[in-house]
Amino acid sequence: MTSYRRLWFILIAVLAITFAMLGYFGAEVYRSAPPIPDSVVSASGEQLMTEDSILDGQTAWQSVGGMQLGSIWGHGAYQAPDWTADWLHRELMAWLELAAQDTYGSPYDSLTGSEQNALQYELKQSYRTNTYDAQTDTLTLSERRVAAIRDTASYYRRLFSADPGLQSTRENYAMKENTLPSAERRDRLTEFFFWTAWAAATERPGGDATYTNNWPHEPLIDNVPTAENIMWSVISVVLLIAGVGGLVWAWAFLRGKEEHEPEAPVKDPLTTFVVTPSQKGLGKYLFLVVALFGFQVLLGGFTAHYTVEGQSFYGINVSEWFPYSLVRTWHIQAALFWIATGFLAAGLFLAPIINGGKDPKFQKLGVDVLFWALVVVVAGSFIGNFLAIAQIMPPEWNFWLGHQGYEFVDLGRLWQIGKFTGIAFWLVLMLRGIVPALRRPGDKHLLTLLTASVVAIGLFYGAGFFYGERTHLSIMEYWRWWIVHLWVEGFFEVFATTALAFIFCSMGLVSRTVATAASLASASLFMLGGVPGTFHHLYFAGTTTPVMAVGATFSALEVVPLVVLGYEAWENWRLKFRAPWMENVRWPLMFFVAVAFWNMLGAGVFGFMINPPIALYYIQGLNTTPTHAHAALFGVYGFLALGFTLLILRYIRPGIRFDERLMKTGFWWLNGGLVLMLFTSLLPVGLIQFAASADQGLWYARSEGFMQSDILQTLRWVRTFGDVVFIVGAAAVAWQVVKGLMGSSPRVVSPDTEAPVTVE
Repeated sequence: MTSYRRLWFILIAVLAITFAMLGYFGAEVYRSAPPIPDSVVSASGEQLMTEDSILDGQTAWQSVGGMQLGSIWGHGAYQAPDWTADWLHRELMAWLELAAQDTYGSPYDSLTGSEQNALQYELKQSYRTNTYDAQTDTLTLSERRVAAIRDTASYYRRLFSADPGLQSTRENYAMKENTLPSAERRDRLTEFFFWTAWAAATERPGGDATYTNNWPHEPLIDNVPTAENIMWSVISVVLLIAGVGGLVWAWAFLRGKEEHEPEAPVKDPLTTFVVTPSQKGLGKYLFLVVALFGFQVLLGGFTAHYTVEGQSFYGINVSEWFPYSLVRTWHIQAALFWIATGFLAAGLFLAPIINGGKDPKFQKLGVDVLFWALVVVVAGSFIGNFLAIAQIMPPEWNFWLGHQGYEFVDLGRLWQIGKFTGIAFWLVLMLRGIVPALRRPGDKHLLTLLTASVVAIGLFYGAGFFYGERTHLSIMEYWRWWIVHLWVEGFFEVFATTALAFIFCSMGLVSRTVATAASLASASLFMLGGVPGTFHHLYFAGTTTPVMAVGATFSALEVVPLVVLGYEAWENWRLKFRAPWMENVRWPLMFFVAVAFWNMLGAGVFGFMINPPIALYYIQGLNTTPTHAHAALFGVYGFLALGFTLLILRYIRPGIRFDERLMKTGFWWLNGGLVLMLFTSLLPVGLIQFAASADQGLWYARSEGFMQSDILQTLRWVRTFGDVVFIVGAAAVAWQVVKGLMGSSPRVVSPDTEAPVTVE
């Protein structure tokens, strides 16, 4: 380990401790998940529902798009209601109406304040008292509550059908007509919605908070932030300040020990390698990146328009075949596919360089097979999504071939297996180039870290197989966030950092010592907050206070390394002046500069905005979440994948000269469009919803009446300007890549040395 021994020890210790915490408290998620009763009965003994029927309702919800149509426990889409909060409030109001008639013989609204307060006290006692018997696995409900449930269920049966009386509501919720055609499955759907609301309103045995830590905010039954919520929120802010201060001190002391920058080589070292057949074969990967990118961007505009015309696109009724839940599914899945393809292509480009400038045997064949496997998975998952949401696919096939119903892992399980197989195959292709290099003498620490990140990417996607179609929702969320947070925000972050360090080191722009030390230190910082920080997504997903404590503590530390990314942006920008030949990679470098900026703003500022428990309590499921998601997912990983794409294009097509007009339009319009989208629409809408949620409850902030208010309608229309700017930028970048791929690749003269560059 030589001079890196301490850094390796720190990284290994961080990984060992944080994964131990993730596993230990993951077991707590299993132990403390809200029970799904074997039997739900009325006080008179009538059986109302069973565990199987509730889980049947969960599968029915998955088949209509699940989290892409409204949300459950705050996770999902934002146009339709959060079904948990909405059901709970409707059931509470139905109970109050029944109680008012039973007690006073008058409607609830006509009662005096003292009479209403008396009923609300009785309501709170009725709902927060836990009547689940663990010994018999039975939940017993009062007759009045049974009547309130039936009244609420009737509304949902009509909403998810083609009932003309609720057509305008479906339009406002961006739901297609007859969303769930089967009357029997609609009945089961209501039972699932009831169970999620029951868990949100009922106190855990031996505690004074509900199974979801008093989420959602519902004043009628005193669902308000717990003392632990407030305490750990304060602690998270203190830790953030302490962490930032500590990082600044460490940065100041460590900066003095850095080596001087090496003298830049006269010629770009990467052009001294002959472009290998497998690298030339990456052209089709780059085309797939920009094709899916363009498709995703257009779908984004289409999806956003559904928030103002819920069933139409400028007057054309398209929701019957392409409803909001479908196009939002495709929008998110397309983003994950093209970003992942860009990262896979970057790895495959580096593999021959690591291997001394030559392909391992049959590498080109492997690259081609992997590409067509990706195409099959993309096409199969998109078709399966369509058939599921259109309710054409048989219900028993839905989870495997259609739509899992879970945001970011919407693709059917078969396609998920295909994706995992493809990533594992990519790992094999990478190791075929890396392993021989590891056997050669010399400093291999940076390559070892790159190898570790490649292995993690190849294997950790498998976390998605630890839950199934009928897995408990709390347990599913635990494993889903292993993919969405840990795999994407953790290991891809380490891979990206190390890959860029490796590239810049191979170019001779930074010393191997500095690149290795910086990558090891960055990996430790990312993993320290990132691994246990996974729990900040699970505060209100049926978990207990320890999960909240760990999530709040470490998610604050997640933000700490992001505060210095402004310096990283400056360092990347300075690289363009190190040598004349750097002009050839100026635009890929600009995209890497944008990555650092958006990492600081999107992942750092907007991420911490929603991370503390007290903040997330009020804004989970509001438009503050997509503010963070767009700025972090596209701003960081999107720009990074596009930067990789342009960099690969530059080297596999050495004759290319980036079109300045196209690149300026692409770069600045993408950034400008993202800024407009965030600051003129998503963030203002989210903040207005935040005020409504804190004042009256989440149900109100997501309600039909509030979401259709004039100010929110105007702000959603305003987003069109940002979307158009963004689309123009995306088109410019896509056309630049297509032009570059269509151009020939003859022997060309390098502008820095006048030396010929051989392309074979």
